Order: sequence, then C-alpha cells, then structure tokens
Amino acid sequence: MDKNFQEEPFTRTIKFTPPLYKQRYQFIKDLVGKYKPKKVADLGCADCTLLWMLKFCSCIEVLAGLDICASVMKEKMHRLSPLPGDYLQPSERSLTVTLHHGSVAHKDPCMLGFDLVTCIELIEHLEQSELKKFPEVVFGFMAPSMVVISTPNSEFNPLLPGVTCRHPDHKFEWNRAQFQSWALETARRYDYSVEFTGVGHPPTGMENVGFCTQIGVFVRKYPQTSESAQSEKPTETVYKTVFKAVYPSLKNEKYLQNAVVSEVILTAQIIKRSLSDHLMSEHEDYNDTTERKSKFQPSMNCFSEDLGKLVVEKSMEPFVNGNVVYIPLKTIFSFPKVNRLCGTFEKLCKFIAGKVTLSSDRSAVVLNTEHE
Repeated sequence: MDKNFQEEPFTRTIKFTPPLYKQRYQFIKDLVGKYKPKKVADLGCADCTLLWMLKFCSCIEVLAGLDICASVMKEKMHRLSPLPGDYLQPSERSLTVTLHHGSVAHKDPCMLGFDLVTCIELIEHLEQSELKKFPEVVFGFMAPSMVVISTPNSEFNPLLPGVTCRHPDHKFEWNRAQFQSWALETARRYDYSVEFTGVGHPPTGMENVGFCTQIGVFVRKYPQTSESAQSEKPTETVYKTVFKAVYPSLKNEKYLQNAVVSEVILTAQIIKRSLSDHLMSEHEDYNDTTERKSKFQPSMNCFSEDLGKLVVEKSMEPFVNGNVVYIPLKTIFSFPKVNRLCGTFEKLCKFIAGKVTLSSDRSAVVLNTEHE
C-alpha cells in the first residue's frame, strides 16, 4: 500500500497521509527548491497557507496572492506579517508580500514579472466565461517562466465513498483526458511545454484511475522579449491591494547599520571579557587582595594615551589603560560576521560613526572595564 494514504478496513475510506492539501503545497515547495524563483504569485490563494509556507524559502524575494474572496484572505493574512525576530535579525534577502482582491479573469499590471505562478485547485471554481479568459490572462498577459495548475481528477471520485463532486462550488471536475486536452491546447497556443503529474496515489491494484489530484507543470519555451513584454500591457489597476508587508532586510542600509553596530558591540564585549579573563589568570596565584591589586593595577596603566594610540595603529592587539579597554577596529573587522556584514573597513567606520564610543583617533572601540 502506498505510503501517502491509508485504507481503513470495511469502510474502505481513503485517508491521505499527509493530507492531500499538504501534498499539493509540498509539491510547490519542492519545485521552488529546485528552480529557485525570485518572484512567485499564487492565484486563488484563499487562506494564504501556501504563501505562508513559501515565505520561508530563501530564494523568494516577492510573493503575491490573488483571490476573489477578500474576507478569506483577511482572516489569515496576519501570518504573512514580519515577526519580532525578523527585526532583531534581519535576513540578507529582501522580501515583499502583497495580497490582492480580484478575479483571475481580469488583467492587472501588478501581476507582471513573476517567475512562477501557481493555481492550486482553482480552475474548477471558475465559471465558463472566466475559464475562457483564464489562459489569456495567465499565459498571454502574465507570461511567467513557469505555471503550475492542479485540479481534481474525476476518475478518482468513485474511490471516495459518497463523492460525486468534491466541493459544492466546483463548476466542473475533469478526468485526465479532459485536463490534458485543455492543457496541451493552452500550452500550444502560448508557446509553453507541459508535463503531467499529480499527488495522492490510488490504492494498490487501482493505479489505472491515476492521481487524486492531477497537476500540469507549464514551462515557457522562449524568454520574453522586451517588445512582447511591453506590448498591449494595460496600465490600469483593477485589483484592490488588501495587504502588503515589507520585511526588514540587510539590503536596506538602515537595518544593515543596526546589525553592524550590534555585532561590533557584541564582538567588542567578547574581546573585552576574554582580555579581562586573561589578565586575571595571570594574577590568580596572588592570594592577598591588596598585593594583587598593587601588582595588577600597573599592568593596566602601563600604556599612556600617546603610547596607546601607537599600539592601536601598529598592532591589532587590544589593551587596557586604567579602567578603559581599547579594542582596535581592525581586530573587530577581522571577525567573520563583521567582515561579511560590512564588506570593507571603510563601511565599518561609516556605520559605527556616532553609534559606538571610539578612541580620539577613531581607530579603536573604547569600553569601560567596570561596566558591561
């Protein structure tokens, strides 16, 4: 018996494991992992579950959802908002998520420029007039590099007890021949290739009915030319935007500066603590507190301010002068994360100017030994 369903004895009720909708979403997620699209649109996004899953895919920079029912989107769209952790640790990629209220039978320029368009269990909900316009909107107007369409396979329905139509809102449910005929004609008309697959395997011995959900994966044969991309593209906006979230990103200089400052302070504190531990270990054999202080203090005061500048300029070694720890910026810049965030030493100096306490010659971070 196939691993993704269980057949209960006597009732012969098929239960898919994981549930069929999760298998459909996982199919899309696997496809994204393979082809790494940057811009993905989900038509008929409903409760935004697929968009929520895709926002964790590091390759995606733009996510858009479209649905005819605004209330369904609004009920769950809060899941697409950035979390506090996204602000505390901004991602290196940019991410914008937008939800639109509208019909897939209408063209809107906000849906141009996508790499992947998904239509999961959508077309069977369309009226005949909408279905007729659908190919021109998606394949002709939007013209993404890849389109994935899933729809119920009516040949599987007899295996689902009491089911003739899977949802009261379905206007039709195609068998495999009907879906493939429509898909092949659509692909031919708009210069796409199409491959057929599905999710939800039938029980052993009944493989002839095919997948419970049939899927067509369309790939555009030729890249769009600038002329075809611009020809007959309307500028009128017909969709209503109901949600937009721009995630904090290190590509934004404000967030990058905050991250650099935080990392510099953290790195300086780590160096300071390590230096303090090292100095203390040199004197751990002295049991008398007064004696230890008299011997320890000179070593901390052994650098004058002028000599300290010289040491910072000529060396990357941090040092202590009185109650002050000097940590050369070049030492901090040598740490991998600081180096990766800044890229250049000049950018490091620019980002921390006025944000971190520096020595008079601005060559070292200054910390007090008495405070963290």
